[in-house]
Amino acid sequence: MFKKYMPYIVSILISLGIGGLSAFLTKDSMPIYSAINRPALSPPPELFPIVWTVLFVLMGIAAGIIWCSNGRQIDSALLFYGAQLVFNFCWTLIFFNFRAYLAAFIWLCLLLVLIGITMIKFFRIKKTAGWLLLPYFAWVCFAGYLNFMVWQLNP
Repeated sequence: MFKKYMPYIVSILISLGIGGLSAFLTKDSMPIYSAINRPALSPPPELFPIVWTVLFVLMGIAAGIIWCSNGRQIDSALLFYGAQLVFNFCWTLIFFNFRAYLAAFIWLCLLLVLIGITMIKFFRIKKTAGWLLLPYFAWVCFAGYLNFMVWQLNP
């Protein structure tokens, strides 16, 4: 029975590991984020780790569903999934550590494209997996607004 859940456990641990590593590498930048000009709709900084943890778990479940599926599109779907994880990780460093807000916004737009492609590929294999990525896509759209406004408010 445990073997049945192993792909899900591994997938969740990979996504949480990527998120945890990016959080660790940017932890010293959080006071700077609190001090910069932020848009009116900015959530409190304490909300971000909660939201991201939930999103990484949902992403891991979605990837686990795809991993356990049959078909020739699985490798391509998981390749795009991995690519968007890498882009997600890099965006955090670009935004928080380098404070390159315009570059981070452009990177985030590319991340959204990768998430969109990943969602489409997941939907084609298992609809449930595609739907599980929808909150992530929506949150990254919101992050795009925040990123753009931070760039505008902090020249």
